[in-house]
Amino acid sequence: MDSSNRSQGDLYWRLAVMMFLQFFVWGAWYLSVSMYMYAHGMGQVRYYAYTAGPLAAVISPFITGMIADRFFNTERILGILFLLAGVSMLLLPVVGAMQGDASAFQESEGKQIAVAETIRIMGIAASKGYVFNALIFCHMLCFMPTLGLTASLSFHHLAKGDQQFPLVRLWGTIGWIVAGFILAFGFTEMVNGKAVEAGTRAVQFVLGGGAAILLGLYSFTLPRTPPPKRGQGINLRDLLFLDAWSQLKSPSFAVFIVCSLLVCIPLSAYYASLQQQMLAMGMNHITAWKNVGTFFEAGMMFAMPWFFRKLGIKYVIAVGILAWVVRYAFFALGAGTGATATALVIVGIALHGFCYDFFFVSGQVYVDQSTPAEVRGQCQGMNIFCTQGVGMVIGAMVAQRLERNAFGSVASISPESLALWPKLWWPLSAMAAGILVIFLLAFRAPTKKAA
Repeated sequence: MDSSNRSQGDLYWRLAVMMFLQFFVWGAWYLSVSMYMYAHGMGQVRYYAYTAGPLAAVISPFITGMIADRFFNTERILGILFLLAGVSMLLLPVVGAMQGDASAFQESEGKQIAVAETIRIMGIAASKGYVFNALIFCHMLCFMPTLGLTASLSFHHLAKGDQQFPLVRLWGTIGWIVAGFILAFGFTEMVNGKAVEAGTRAVQFVLGGGAAILLGLYSFTLPRTPPPKRGQGINLRDLLFLDAWSQLKSPSFAVFIVCSLLVCIPLSAYYASLQQQMLAMGMNHITAWKNVGTFFEAGMMFAMPWFFRKLGIKYVIAVGILAWVVRYAFFALGAGTGATATALVIVGIALHGFCYDFFFVSGQVYVDQSTPAEVRGQCQGMNIFCTQGVGMVIGAMVAQRLERNAFGSVASISPESLALWPKLWWPLSAMAAGILVIFLLAFRAPTKKAA
């Protein structure tokens, strides 16, 4: 092996460690934070925790576009952002442990549990849940820009980025899964014969915050990566996707963007709600079970080229939307106890590979095929802005309203709530079915075949 191959091999593993830790940070808490909030008097506002990432995704292009791309080395920006993200995450259990005055209750197994508390910080009364969510927003405001920055750093240094980057990025998926399994099997405890889920405890934030600080320090050792647009002026057309919006004149592209935004509304409930139903069902090691979907997401990436050849881009995307219809039907039908109910929920989770890859990854392929090269980057950014940003924010608010209407004063983590869960999942399944019909009738695939 010559020296250039050795250096590329060393670089691969350095970048793999970066990706592993980056997604370990995210996977340590994202699937379980709602359980923690329910257990610490913040259940009433737990949905807002799932608007932090989308809001940060809306803002992060401006951070990277105006600052990181022009003034500072990428590895230094990463180091600072990860350190700040780690500190804000380590403050979460401090707020969570504060004792406050209960202001709202729900019923669970004949008992009243607090779902909203008022605390005092420096003598000022504040909602505990809102303070907690503000810290999550601070964390995500630092974390979300790193998703693009780690990708740009990797492509800058990899000799064959289009071939090597997917293998580097795969370590991010592994990091997410490992974090969930460590949390589920390393920190779930049995108390009086009953499992106390690790997701209800502060250890998730210690894992995530500690990994973020470690990655922040590690980032300063990454290869030197100068800002790619040093000395260039700020291009507002790029930042505001002004050229990309003109592509909405194409009916099929407009249909795709609208359907992409709308399908993210039911997506939010999967992240924010399902673990509460699983608690009500008496399932254990919930973060591990929810990572079944991540396993299939990684596996479906290898199968997608075959599906592109057999089905074409339109029907691959349609299968992705159909998977949302089916999985939410499974969640509704599985709202009960026993092996059949558990199996339905697990199969619904496993469909995440179809839901995510067939819709979102295929959507990126479609954007690449259907837009002119000179505005393609803007169009990809606009697609992420509409889906992971605006769509997920709206989705969290819609799911919160549906859940409040469904459960009323009954706690969604209690066994009594199982009969009420279909009131959340069936409307979301019907919404996805409506989006599927619109997409099939109104969308026309580009003539250029998928690679």
